This record gives sequence, C-alpha cells and structure tokens, in this order.
Amino acid sequence: MIPFNFEYYKPSSIHEAVQLFQRLDTEEKQPIYYSGGTEIISLARINILYTKAIIDIKSIPECNVLHLEKDQLVLGACLPLTEIEESNFYPLLTKTIQEIADRTARNKITIGGNICGQIFYREAILPFLISNSQVVIAGIHGIKTMPIQQVFHQHLHLKKGEFLVQMITEKADLHLPFISIKKRQQWDTGYPLITVTAAKKPSSSFIENSSNQSLTNYERIQIAFSGLNPFPYRSEEIERDLNQQHLSLEQKVDLATSHLPEPILDDFEGSAQYRKFVMKNTLQHVLSTLEVQ
Repeated sequence: MIPFNFEYYKPSSIHEAVQLFQRLDTEEKQPIYYSGGTEIISLARINILYTKAIIDIKSIPECNVLHLEKDQLVLGACLPLTEIEESNFYPLLTKTIQEIADRTARNKITIGGNICGQIFYREAILPFLISNSQVVIAGIHGIKTMPIQQVFHQHLHLKKGEFLVQMITEKADLHLPFISIKKRQQWDTGYPLITVTAAKKPSSSFIENSSNQSLTNYERIQIAFSGLNPFPYRSEEIERDLNQQHLSLEQKVDLATSHLPEPILDDFEGSAQYRKFVMKNTLQHVLSTLEVQ
C-alpha cells in the first residue's frame, strides 16, 4: 500500500499532459509521469519516492503506437513488454525483453517505464543502443526526435517536464544476426549478473593499397551491456577492441575486458571479480556465435 495520498490525472493528449505537469509543478506537487507504474508503486511503498500528483500517460495515442511505417518501427512508450514481445517486429528486442522478470510482470511493465526507470538494469534499452535508434520526447517546447546516443548516457536525460513518447528503429536494423545473453546466479527470473546484446552489422572502411585507397566491406559487431555496472551502456572503445581484425578471439576479449567502465557492481548477486569472469566468458561466446573475424 502506498503510504501517502496523491492526485491522479489521465490526459488524452501530449499537450494536455505537458500543460498539466507545468501547472502541478508550479503548485509544488512534485508531479510524476506514469506509464506502467510497477516501479513507481514499488518505490513509493518503501518511501524512496514521493509525489502529490501522478500524470498517467497511457491514454495518449502516440504513446501506444506499434507499427512499421516508412521503413521504420515505431514503438510507443506505454506499450507493455508482452505486447512488443508478441508482435516480434524486432527479434533482438523480443529476446531481450523475454528475459525481464516473468510474464505476469511484463504484462504491466512498459517499454518506456523500463527505459526510464531507476533500477540499474533497464535491459530494454540495449537493442535500441546498438541499432542507433531515435527517441521521441515531448516537453513544454514541443516534440523533438533525437538519436538515442545524444540523450542516453547511463540513463535517459530528460529535462524537467519532459517524457518519452516513442522509440524509432530503422527497418534495416531489425533483422541483423544477433545474440542476447542474460547470465544469472539465481533463479530464471532473478536480476542479472550481466546481460549482453550484440548484432553483426555490415560496415565498410577505406584501406590503403599501394598508392591509392579502396573500399572494403566487412561485418562489425555492435554490443551493449547491463548488470555489470549500475547503468546500461554501449561502449565504442569495447566495440573497437572486439572488431580488431588482426587479433585472435582471445586477444580481442582480453583487450575489451581491460576497458570495462567503473564501478563494477559488487553485491549479493555476484562479486565484481565474478562479474568480470562471467563477462569474459560471455564475450567469447558472443564472438564465437556471431563468427566475427
């Protein structure tokens, strides 16, 4: 049971939601946007979160979109994970969210709620990070669409009064060869030691050939992580390590694991040393499965 009273609002448009937030904030009611509510309820029950007003955005049409249009997959922030899973437009995303909690919880957890949450893991963001997706954000100054790399650094950086409306992914990125691995120390639906998602994407680069340059095509791994640190992330440095064509698989993994960001989580799920060990073995499995040369 939530140990405090609050006002509840359910706007039907983006404009109404934003205006409500501004008014309630002026009235010092510490408003919070609500899309699924599982984390808000949990944190409120243990006195970590407090508000006098909740703005439920689940009735906003743009937040419930799920379709392919003009070679793009558009996912509304209020879609439950199970609905995205059953549509299976983005198999890597499907595989990743299938490992989040259990099905009963996924019926309530929304994609936006997972991405914008306060818990460390937020695994649903990983496929979007490696596909260079875009985010649609609404606020007092209107609606903006931005590359995810510009607004997600350990967490989604939203300004006061803004909320996530949609995620947009190019159709060309939806069916790349991929792998998604979640390693746990405890039961099947427990929190992860690490979660790794990776995809193999065609790329190209210029190489010098005597006096001129030529374009060579190759496949490049793109990879993102959750559970190792108190935030999910994609590391360009680790990707460079794993895509070094002149190194052996073991050398790539050794180099990549020497560049892990800090701090490494060290808790009852697993020590920092054990997590690094699991990460190293998982990276070897990822490279072997995707056959990155």
